[in-house]
Amino acid sequence: MNRERILGREVTATQIPSGDKQPLPAGSRVFLHQTLGGSYTVQTDFGLYRIDGKDGDALGETVTETKVAAATLSDGAPDPEAIWSQLRQVYDPEIPVNIVDLGLVYTMEVVRVTEPEPGFRVDVSMTLTAPGCGMGPAIAEDAKSKILLVPGVGAADVRITWEPAWNQQMISEEGKMKLGLI
Repeated sequence: MNRERILGREVTATQIPSGDKQPLPAGSRVFLHQTLGGSYTVQTDFGLYRIDGKDGDALGETVTETKVAAATLSDGAPDPEAIWSQLRQVYDPEIPVNIVDLGLVYTMEVVRVTEPEPGFRVDVSMTLTAPGCGMGPAIAEDAKSKILLVPGVGAADVRITWEPAWNQQMISEEGKMKLGLI
């Protein structure tokens, strides 16, 4: 892909791998590496960044719709299928398979909370492909931001764990096909 672009306006981007939010000024030269999961991975003179789909116009791309078309359950809880669908839109910037099909998401739980306001929180436990993977903060932040788009979700907590250790057997059949493992 590696397409050079000039940002048409300032955007707030997520630095990879730290997950820190930083402004990229209008006129910045970037190289577009990946456009998976409704976001853009770009290389700048200062490192890698992820730009949200809602800011695609700054790259000369079509803006990606951020709303999630999903109904809440009868008790107002978010639809778990909508949450899983959002998690399938999260990618490691270096691997063209989503975190669910990679087998990185171990658990996802919707929890009713009363503090600070009554509502629902989504707790996710996930891992990375290797303990030394520096992409963890950026991937966790991307997962959290996508979960928060689901109707009924008031908060999200995405935690990285190393138990059990990830291995290639955890990749779904679809993920293995995309990676050429079968």
